[in-house]
Amino acid sequence: MSDEEQKIEPNKESSKEEKIGFHKGSLSTLAKERQELARILQIVERLMQIHIGELKDMGVDLEKIAEKSKEESGKKEKKKPIEDIL
Repeated sequence: MSDEEQKIEPNKESSKEEKIGFHKGSLSTLAKERQELARILQIVERLMQIHIGELKDMGVDLEKIAEKSKEESGKKEKKKPIEDIL
């Protein structure tokens, strides 16, 4: 092996190690981001449930409103989410 080839080999190895470290770090960061997103979704879901409960206590029947809206718009293959109805 020439001197030039020997210089290339260690650089390839350190480059590979750097890439491995980069990808491991990225996965770690993304896993934490996913955890945070799940936590935010739980908070949003809980808040929505609180509002739905309050509306039910006030006599508002969201299911009835959703059915009425569905009937008025005709039979669609896909149901609208409750957020779109409100």
